[in-house]
Amino acid sequence: MTVGVLALQGDFEAHAKVLRELGATPREVRSPDDLEALDGLIIPGGESTTMTIGIEREGLAAPLADLVKSGVPTLGTCAGMIMLDRDHLGLLDITTKRNAFGRQTRSFEADLELGGLGEMRAVFIRAPWVEDAGEGVEILAEVDGHPVAVRQDNILAVAFHPELTDDPRVHAWVLEGARV
Repeated sequence: MTVGVLALQGDFEAHAKVLRELGATPREVRSPDDLEALDGLIIPGGESTTMTIGIEREGLAAPLADLVKSGVPTLGTCAGMIMLDRDHLGLLDITTKRNAFGRQTRSFEADLELGGLGEMRAVFIRAPWVEDAGEGVEILAEVDGHPVAVRQDNILAVAFHPELTDDPRVHAWVLEGARV
């Protein structure tokens, strides 16, 4: 199973490490050609403005959208959640608020009950939250009343960094979706 990890910016190497530990083959995605024959896709955290510029520069917006719309299981983490929202790639029926919990010094960890996956530790670094979600979006977890994990069809988006913990369940979701 081959899972693409958008590798324009952010900690894509940490996601690749988790995928390898789960028995998948990660592929760094930097150009449209890198999207060929993927079983899953991860859009990692990082800085959403920089990611937007990289996606535009490399001509990735339409190919990424086509891949996700084809039903490939897709995970967006932190800035990846932002990239999937209505105002960016338009693939997830949500709007997000960047740096919603505050600057880097306001980073934190929390235990979440993540719908369908159970309780897990979540690392939030300059994290967004969901400000508005459409009818087809399932809210999976909240912090202080703000949605931080959502699912819509083949897309799972979380405001935290699952690649920074020892818990592979969020990444396993992508692989399980790819096996169906």
